[in-house]
Amino acid sequence: MTENEEKVVQAVLANLKEVIDPELGVDIVDLGLIYEIKIEAKVCTVEMTLTTMGCPVGELLASNIKAAVLAVEGIDECKIDLVWSPAWSMDRMSLEAKIALGVI
Repeated sequence: MTENEEKVVQAVLANLKEVIDPELGVDIVDLGLIYEIKIEAKVCTVEMTLTTMGCPVGELLASNIKAAVLAVEGIDECKIDLVWSPAWSMDRMSLEAKIALGVI
């Protein structure tokens, strides 16, 4: 990854930290829903999961993710790759998310 691509990835991550799961009130990065961010040319692919397969806010999150990613300078397209493996678990959450949700 080039230095410029790394800067774009960091900008994407910063914007994704502003995307809040409306059911849990915690951002999707700290929840551990984002697995990987790939940059190719001006296309950003976000590999992610949801807390459950039947997550009722999945479409809303996808829409908010695309808006957050497209707000980053140098990104013209956002693709979301929704994966179920590895399965999400609370172990993926950051310390901040665990505290916010009262898990620890």
